[in-house]
Amino acid sequence: MTRSGAWAAAEHAARASRARLVALLASNSGDLALAEDAVAAAFEQALVVWPERGVPANPDGWLLTVARNRQRDVWKSAAHRTAAPLEQVPDNVGSVATLDEVDPDAIPDRRLALLFVCAHPAIAESARTPLMLQAVLGFDAAQVASVFAVSSSAMAGRLVRAKRRIRDARIPFVVPDRTVMPERLPAVLEAVYGCFTIARGPGVTPMASESLYLATVLAESVDEPEAWGLASLIALSLSRAGATGADFVPLDEQDPASWDAELAERGERMLRRASAGGRIGRFQLEAAMQAVHAARRHTGVTDWPALDTLSRALVHTAPTLGSRVARAAIAGRVDGPEAGLDVLDAVARDHPAATSYQPFHAVRADLLARAGRTADARAAFDRAAELATDDAVRAWLRNRSP
Repeated sequence: MTRSGAWAAAEHAARASRARLVALLASNSGDLALAEDAVAAAFEQALVVWPERGVPANPDGWLLTVARNRQRDVWKSAAHRTAAPLEQVPDNVGSVATLDEVDPDAIPDRRLALLFVCAHPAIAESARTPLMLQAVLGFDAAQVASVFAVSSSAMAGRLVRAKRRIRDARIPFVVPDRTVMPERLPAVLEAVYGCFTIARGPGVTPMASESLYLATVLAESVDEPEAWGLASLIALSLSRAGATGADFVPLDEQDPASWDAELAERGERMLRRASAGGRIGRFQLEAAMQAVHAARRHTGVTDWPALDTLSRALVHTAPTLGSRVARAAIAGRVDGPEAGLDVLDAVARDHPAATSYQPFHAVRADLLARAGRTADARAAFDRAAELATDDAVRAWLRNRSP
């Protein structure tokens, strides 16, 4: 096999199995950093061995075997010597069962367990959700940092300290019982939402579907209104994922006929189930806003007054940077662009991170353009395009600039 073919096979395995491999190894060792290192070493060995011997019939099992050998090397050596030489990897390692065959029930449970372990009260609250995003869901420190509007170096340090805490405190890798699970659930839901947020960016779209799967599994496991609200939010958002093709098209300019009606209906059913729980939270409100947009499939118009009411409730419930910027955009539609700009001015005063938050500048640019403030709008569009990570979004912003 060519080296490029080996790279492609390893990348596919990494996307499909990395998080489950790390979860499986960490659940046995209690050492997240070691599990991540062992899995990384297994992929490195694959890039050397697979071009010479061919991709094994069961690449997941091959990687699991090599990663476990790496762990044993570390455990056996006080000096933490490197992994066994390549020639010690058995030729028949490809005959090892795939991950699903090794432990068909425990692997999904162990990944879910690892999410809840990372929400353990012994871990700093600020590190719980970032730790899940990196260690369990496989995003790097820079991607995680982008969700929390902090620098990559600051996030990397936070994650290192959290992993050390898990290892040194010997925090057990077990799913908490029903009496403890509710207090850990918010951080887990934030991690799944963070997964979806990152996955909407360029280059990691396969994880968007994974975020819906995780949200649905969590909702079915805990049967809490906010869990169903998150699953609804992701399903409704993903129902429009294929509407734009290679180019970026703003939501209000999309053709509803291009949306996935089945997925939208699934999201609406989830929202009804969430609403039946009697408690309203952030994710249910966000899902309800997405449902208003989805209703354009039937009505042909966007109910901006309904979005206005929901966005006010969302800011009251969860006054995050994202919710307040969204509120400004909706206020600009309902009450005029100057009203939206007033909301953004307040956001800038309260959230220093707004200056580097791309949606802030994108919304500001649109409001300035609607208000006829051409020079200011041009500068705002330039700043929004500069901060954009998606080439299609960047191109649209530059074309939209007056």
